[in-house]
Amino acid sequence: MAGNYKIDNEKFGAFLSRLRKEKGMTQKELAEKLYVSDKAVSKWERGLSLPDIALLQPLAALMEVSVTEMLCGEIIRKDQPLTVQEIEPLINGALVMTAQEQTAQRDSRRKWGMRFLWALALCAVEAGLLYRFAPAWLLADDIVFMILPPLMALIFGVYFIFFSKEKLPGFYDQYKVNFYSDGVFRMNIPGVHFNNSNWPHILNAVRAWACLTLGGWVLLFAAVQGLLVKLGLAAMAQFGILLPMTLFIILGGMMIPVYVVGKKYQ
Repeated sequence: MAGNYKIDNEKFGAFLSRLRKEKGMTQKELAEKLYVSDKAVSKWERGLSLPDIALLQPLAALMEVSVTEMLCGEIIRKDQPLTVQEIEPLINGALVMTAQEQTAQRDSRRKWGMRFLWALALCAVEAGLLYRFAPAWLLADDIVFMILPPLMALIFGVYFIFFSKEKLPGFYDQYKVNFYSDGVFRMNIPGVHFNNSNWPHILNAVRAWACLTLGGWVLLFAAVQGLLVKLGLAAMAQFGILLPMTLFIILGGMMIPVYVVGKKYQ
């Protein structure tokens, strides 16, 4: 085993699957005890991924084996203890797991960053074309409705793509916490418990909303307002349509997906 610095995913998964079944535990039950999704457990057992290093100790405790045995993927007899040369590769392999996660997180942030910048550029082009060619009424009336959603998408997008934590502190996994706090930023969604199982999906939901709103709202707003004018609706009637539409994009467009994925993966 010496010199082998890579955990055998398939052996780890098969070992975990066997121990879980011996305990009479389903994947969902194990997932609930670890505050992860059953899909995550399924991936571990199929050898497609490995659990976060912070989960190794509670996972080993639930399976009533040592962390070393979990990493080895087999029961170690008491009369055959591992040597330092055998244990060291296991530790290094576990550290590689964390390094791989960090690399994946950086790649994900970079991809979302590029999407966000493209969406921002598209928004600027759309606004420029609208200012250059749109009728005066489109620029003068209800302009706050056109500006507010992209502005909110810009603020939330910058934070969630470039500055938000990719991983929550451990107490989020230990307790049912329905709020997220980071400096001046606060998020509280009743009924959703934030943890490291649903947090990546919540991040992606907000990031997707920010990119879609930046890239598409200006043209959508112009098309809707143009239609309302052609229909000959009075200013108050237009206001009555544009206001709830704008609020829905800002609040519902972001909070509904966050609530859905938060509940699904919590």
